[in-house]
Amino acid sequence: MNAEHTRFPGFDVPAQHRHWDPVTAGVVLGRMSNVRDFRFFTPEEQAVAAVLCDRLLGQRGDDRIAVAAMIDARLAEAQTDGWRYADLPEDGQAWRATLAALQDDARRAHGQDFARCSEKEQDELIQAVQDLGTRRWHGMPAGRVWSLWTRYACTAFYAHPDIWSEIGFPGPAYPRGYKNIGVDRRDPFEVRDARPDEDPLR
Repeated sequence: MNAEHTRFPGFDVPAQHRHWDPVTAGVVLGRMSNVRDFRFFTPEEQAVAAVLCDRLLGQRGDDRIAVAAMIDARLAEAQTDGWRYADLPEDGQAWRATLAALQDDARRAHGQDFARCSEKEQDELIQAVQDLGTRRWHGMPAGRVWSLWTRYACTAFYAHPDIWSEIGFPGPAYPRGYKNIGVDRRDPFEVRDARPDEDPLR
């Protein structure tokens, strides 16, 4: 991520991998590759999902986290949260249906694919889903769709070690563990927040 915006200068979670057991290191470092084979989404679904996730998370530039690819991997391996809304299909089917619906909205409103719309148009199409609240969108409860999208997108985004470096999370504690437990206490490998009084959401 861009060092200019980090609150924890010099903090590099992946550099701690030598303190993790081999299985943990393999899983965490495997999340860092932006070159992934999509196994669940079709090429058209992939294009919609990638833009949707970037717009939801405000990602721009070359250092974007490959959130859609991480979601694709979860769905390909049926790694769900172990539950689903009764008024939505299974997660994989729900993703396919909602991406198709978003594509349909884009074509109806702007005469082109969702991925080819301007960022403003994409944001408006996405916002329209959230604004529906408990009402239905393409036969599905819009609030549940919004929850599906944001739950998967945020889970993938905050599972990435580059984001851990951004938010000051040191990563797995196994097998090294932590010894300085408590508010504003840090282990030697942790870094103090450089801008503790700044609102991170501003």
